[in-house]
Amino acid sequence: MDEVNEQGGQEQTEKSEDAIINIGYDPVMQTAIDVLSVLGAKNKVILRARGNSIPNAVAVANIITEKMLIGNSKIGKITLDTVAGIGDMTSTVEIILNKI
Repeated sequence: MDEVNEQGGQEQTEKSEDAIINIGYDPVMQTAIDVLSVLGAKNKVILRARGNSIPNAVAVANIITEKMLIGNSKIGKITLDTVAGIGDMTSTVEIILNKI
């Protein structure tokens, strides 16, 4: 059987200048600093969160746009969705941050 090596971590598209960051239960300020460093190198960052980590993603987006990069970044689009599984439903959010 052949082994397939795939890169882990952040998903990145090669065509565009954006990065996808999955938000979890890490401290919000540390996550905001990590997102800030990625946003310094890219023009667009996509924050994704599921379930109970959605408030963390919203907090990170607010910290970036209202505290760290005032006037230099904005929230482009917010997408809300619900994934239905067997016996449960999980909400998801996708927040797009753009560098001005």
